Amino acid sequence: MPKPGPVFLVLMALAASFPAPARVAAAGEFVVEQRVVPDMKAMFGQVQSRDVTPARTRIGGTLISRSVEEGAPVKAGDVIAVVSDEKLALQAQSLDGQLSALKSQLDNASDALKRAEELLPRGFITKAAYDQARTNVDVLQHQIEAMRSQRAVVSQQMSEGNVLAPKDGRVLTLSAIPGAVVTPGEAIARIAAGELFLRLSLPERHAALLRVGAAVLLAPRGQDAGAGAGAGAMRKGRIVKIYPEIDNGRVIADAEVENLGDHFVGERVKIYAPVGERAVLLAPRAAVTTRSGVDYVRVQRPEGPQDVAVVFADSAEPGMVEILTGLAPQDKAQVP
Repeated sequence: MPKPGPVFLVLMALAASFPAPARVAAAGEFVVEQRVVPDMKAMFGQVQSRDVTPARTRIGGTLISRSVEEGAPVKAGDVIAVVSDEKLALQAQSLDGQLSALKSQLDNASDALKRAEELLPRGFITKAAYDQARTNVDVLQHQIEAMRSQRAVVSQQMSEGNVLAPKDGRVLTLSAIPGAVVTPGEAIARIAAGELFLRLSLPERHAALLRVGAAVLLAPRGQDAGAGAGAGAMRKGRIVKIYPEIDNGRVIADAEVENLGDHFVGERVKIYAPVGERAVLLAPRAAVTTRSGVDYVRVQRPEGPQDVAVVFADSAEPGMVEILTGLAPQDKAQVP
């Protein structure tokens, strides 16, 4: 018997979706039935990520460090790189100096106010002088509060030099190296976030045959994996979206398959997708005998049993074969 090919493995993987055993006519006889099965087409799909989002710098300056490389997994909020702007550090120093000067002035104004509070009851100063001392203290306190707010703004700008990962995912590319000058809003990295899926591109003649929810099969990685790994190695999935626009004679569809995390984003993989249906004749494999390189099936006819030469192919249903030529529906195949 020839070695099972990829088409047989595809049909075997779909057998669970079409369970209908052949109908028994009598002891040792099986009725050859016509069944409708999905017509699976081999094609290539491309692994895509639901979201590819850039990690951007919020300030301009010089990139001083990177903490990840291409392919590294990241969590939302992780620091990917650090950007520094020397002008912000100088502004912070200037504001710190002005804040110190205002604090010293506030200390002197507070001492003057205390003296005014002691002298006012004795009549050594006027009420106007006391009010002026109080006003000086209030003005300096407000100036210090305003200066602290400006210092907080500069501190926030300095902290925005940390380039953060916007979402959980994997780093696809890095576009800047340490020492490079970057501008506000420039993308430092691209993050593949969300689940991976398969993007399919089929000829437009199949557009009317595609259905949302239809089963697809992902072949194992490698050129010869489909012929040697067995049907169990194929991953099952389904079509979840069909795009309404035809692009360059191709219809685009998305399919979801579990456990695609070990694939590369953009990787081309071999899949099998249903593009229609076909009618087949099923007969038990045990009814086929081979003599001198020719396959025969013994069929019960009105004139008696006859050996009919047939051409068959493997079927998705265990123990059955697809009769390509030689038999007709409702023929009664005899099992030796």
